[in-house]
Amino acid sequence: MDPVILNILDSFNCVRLEEIDREKLMDRIDTKYLLPANRVPDLLNLMKGRYRALEISTQRISSYSTIYFDTHDFTFFNQHVTERTGRFKVRFRTYNSTGNTFLEIKKKTRKGRTVKWRIENSPAGNSFNETAREFIQTRAAFDPGSLNPVLENHFTRMTFTGFDTPERITLDLDLSFRSPEGKSAELPMVAILELKSQGVVARSPFSGLIKQFSVYPTPFSKYCTGCAILYDLPLKSILKPIILLLNRIENEYNKSLSA
Repeated sequence: MDPVILNILDSFNCVRLEEIDREKLMDRIDTKYLLPANRVPDLLNLMKGRYRALEISTQRISSYSTIYFDTHDFTFFNQHVTERTGRFKVRFRTYNSTGNTFLEIKKKTRKGRTVKWRIENSPAGNSFNETAREFIQTRAAFDPGSLNPVLENHFTRMTFTGFDTPERITLDLDLSFRSPEGKSAELPMVAILELKSQGVVARSPFSGLIKQFSVYPTPFSKYCTGCAILYDLPLKSILKPIILLLNRIENEYNKSLSA
């Protein structure tokens, strides 16, 4: 991790996990932004004093590992890229800072909100145990037997919360993907920011801060992007604007390194 980022992050007031868990935001509005990774220090300097950084066991940067499940014909991927309401994601996510693994189900509602359910659970090989199967059938009304692991990702995350606003901001770096067949890809040049809020996004102080970088909301999905990069899927062309944006960010990032 960039020592400049570490130094700035250490200057933030901190918030503990048990405190941030009081605002789980399991029913929320998600707004995502993509920023060249080299601009992260500038953004953190603007956020300092307005937000607190999550600290777990003296660490303010956590690593995550995720395994996504889908059908053989990528039903969830197709639903997402065609912006179907009521779409789902099913994943196991390991929070490496605590060692906990959860089975998580996310649903996008007709009102554009994200609802998330989770239980502490771990993969049973390439399948699910009985508890996990019941959870999937109850929350997603989907046959767990039709789901298989299709994508794994890894990234590091910083999490911030407002002093007096019910919102949370995550900042993800060092994103990488891997398929079960061994294909892989990395996106070290991009920072993925997500504002998780209960109300109108425009009222968030963060919305004003990020606009100073000429960065605006982007419908970015780690899952869909990873699938589009690693698989030859019929609907991947829908994500062409996102891929082009990633290419522009990579060019800007590389220019900054050679300047």
